[in-house]
Amino acid sequence: MSVFTSFDVLIPRKEFLSKWPVIACDQFTSQPEYWEEVKKTVGDAPSALHCILPEAFLPTATDETFGAIRAAMEEDLKSGVFTTCQDALIYVERTLANGAVRAGVVGVIDLDAYDYHPETDAAIRATEKTVVERIPPRMRVRRGAKIELSHVLMLCDDDGFSLIEPLKESAGEVVYDLDLMQGGGHVCGRVIRGAEKDAFLARLDAYCRRKKEPLSGMLFAVGDGNHSLATAKECYEELKRNGAPAEALQRARFAMVELENIHDPVQVFEPIHRLVTGADASDVLTFLMENCCAEEGIEVPWFCGMASGSLILDPARGVLPVGILQNALDEFFASHPGQTDYIHGDEDLKKLAKKDGNLGFLLPAIPKGDFFRGIARDGVLPRKTFSMGVARDKRYYLEAREL
Repeated sequence: MSVFTSFDVLIPRKEFLSKWPVIACDQFTSQPEYWEEVKKTVGDAPSALHCILPEAFLPTATDETFGAIRAAMEEDLKSGVFTTCQDALIYVERTLANGAVRAGVVGVIDLDAYDYHPETDAAIRATEKTVVERIPPRMRVRRGAKIELSHVLMLCDDDGFSLIEPLKESAGEVVYDLDLMQGGGHVCGRVIRGAEKDAFLARLDAYCRRKKEPLSGMLFAVGDGNHSLATAKECYEELKRNGAPAEALQRARFAMVELENIHDPVQVFEPIHRLVTGADASDVLTFLMENCCAEEGIEVPWFCGMASGSLILDPARGVLPVGILQNALDEFFASHPGQTDYIHGDEDLKKLAKKDGNLGFLLPAIPKGDFFRGIARDGVLPRKTFSMGVARDKRYYLEAREL
């Protein structure tokens, strides 16, 4: 079986579509007001919101919270919220806020072919360091869940545009076509099955044969949602350790993702900025200037209240400015109070940095030219190095899969 293949896709029925899709749970973590607006929009209607836990609310989650999520999933299955596209893939065209259209294919991956650890020869690899502390709370959502939703975006290195792009002409009937809430743009999904599916999987097989050796066995990279995919992997491994029945293991062995081409011109790797909270800003800046700066190097602007300035990061300490800064912040917080948050969007970072006691760092984007070859050669990037688009361009939960 291919590492990426078709499955029985659950699609919300038309009468439920307008309020079903919500953005990835790890967005707007410092802006709970975004999620409060989503709650108002959704109300009591069937929605992916009831089946996920936005990380903005993770600190206040209780056993009752997780129980309510599982109950909502069961109710959606029992009450006929979904229709099923059997043994299919979904071709997705997402119109972003700027009018550009990003293409992808929703399918499932074999978790036996995926590994998020830095030292691995797996076919599917993480792009950035996984923060293992973020996995257990997500496991509480996935354990016992009846359906799977996914915001994972997985990348292929198809510079010949032979894999996904032909589906624009050959994909089948439209299964959803709607505007997304909260400024999320528009999304259209078309089913891929039968001969079209077989042709796609044949192209996929050719891609894998072509890329395996040049990329040291690496075929795909998880561009977004790696912590969710790592959670699926850990739940699967847990079931194996516990001697779960074969049928349960087979269901848990796969995880839903959207496959996209890194060479699609619409793919823009946005930087993820750093916001320091709970620390003395002057102490942080002094530490950074003494420990990771030089007279000449990489300029990174900072903002604190009404003040602003720039750090000149020492290029001898690393290739990527995000790596230099993150390593220095980790060193600082090893012996000082406070924490680092990860912010998408220049203006969001500047706005949050104006709040009392906050200190924001505006990081540059990284080029994507040698992205795959760099990971295959050097391993994962520093955590939260990049973002595939700004926050509102992230994947919305739409398709589902029964577990």
